[in-house]
This record gives sequence, C-alpha cells and structure tokens, in this order.
Amino acid sequence: MKPKSGISDLKTLLKNMEPVLNEGEYVFVTVPDTDGISRELPICEIKEKEGTTVVLAKEDAENLNLSFEFVASWITLNVHSALEAVGLTAAFASELGKNDISCNVIAGFYHDHIFVDVNDGMKAMKVLKGMSS
Repeated sequence: MKPKSGISDLKTLLKNMEPVLNEGEYVFVTVPDTDGISRELPICEIKEKEGTTVVLAKEDAENLNLSFEFVASWITLNVHSALEAVGLTAAFASELGKNDISCNVIAGFYHDHIFVDVNDGMKAMKVLKGMSS
C-alpha cells in the first residue's frame, strides 16, 4: 500500500501545524555503533562518518551510561507535511530564532519533529501556536 502524500502548500501547512509538546526530556548521543542500544529506545538515528547519532530519552541514555550535552524538549508538528514541501522548516526556524530559540529538526515521512532546549519547550510552543493563528 502506498502511503498518502502530504501537504505541500506553505500557507496550509502553517495554518494546520498543530504543534504538540511530547512528554519527557531527550538527548542526542553519538556512538561508534548501535549494538548496545535496544531497537525500541531510539526516536531516530542517523549515520555520520564520525559515528551514529542517536536521539533517545534522557533517562534511557543515562541508563546506558551514554554521555550527552544537550537536553531537549521534543515538539511534533501534527500536520502531514510533504517531504518536498518548500518553506515550512525555514518559516518555523526563523520565527523560533527571532525568539532566541535554537531548534534541531528531523523530518519523518508524516511529520516534522523539532528539538529545542528543554528550558525553551513551552516558549517554543507559544511561538509555533502563534504562527498558526
């Protein structure tokens, strides 16, 4: 079955972002391989030439004795954005930047996921919700 394609119109995407603040605290770690990490723990991972970056719950990283520096809140945009959509990431990243909020973005097939400093989670939600109104 072919997955349903997403929305590509920027105005529609912004109006329907529906940001949701996921519970918990999340971290980015880098490991030489993922052999010691159960497949159900990572939110996502990406292989880089220096190692594999894994995003997972802070508690899981601590339990695995993995070191990290950045503790984040995880926001999911519930709108089904098309992977080829132009401007959504630029729009919210720019608006968050205007409010001194750094963001790290990961695009899934259906949704965009934004990781911001754990201390900026609620502030980021306010900014993103403001963009939808």
